[in-house]
Order: sequence, then C-alpha cells, then structure tokens
Amino acid sequence: MIYFHIMKSVTTADLRNQFRRVSSWLDNGETVVVLKRGKPYARLLPIIEEKPSPTRVDFAAQRQSIWKGRKFSSAEVAEMRAAELEGED
Repeated sequence: MIYFHIMKSVTTADLRNQFRRVSSWLDNGETVVVLKRGKPYARLLPIIEEKPSPTRVDFAAQRQSIWKGRKFSSAEVAEMRAAELEGED
C-alpha cells in the first residue's frame, strides 16, 4: 500500500496576507512549505510540546536514609501499626 503525504505550500505573499489560514494548518499538525518566486524557500513545522517525564522516586534510598538498615521485630511492627490505626477512628 502506498501512502502519499501532500504538503501544504504558500507563497510569501500568502503567508503575509493569510496567516490565519497557515497557522490553522500548523495547529492541525501539518507541515507548510513557503515558496519564494515559485521555489521552496522555507519549511514551517508545528512545535510538538514534550510532556515532562514524571520524576521517579527512589523508595529504597529513602528507606535506607530513614531506617539505616534497621530490622524490626514483629512486636515493634505490631506496636507501630496499632499507633497508626489509633488515629483513624
């Protein structure tokens, strides 16, 4: 299957006089070629904004900095859990 991509083109006069139309093409993601004296002069491309990637939290490093490798007994864990649940009433 063959796909054809027809690029929009405008003259420098069209760009000056009908910028609203050209900007709507760019808003729709189309590339526009600017012609000067009938020959390609410039290519206008829409800016594709990149979404910033979410920062990844290093939970292992946080846990290490807080607890410094300490091991808790089951009694200590039960006591901490009871203290957490106490405020949920």
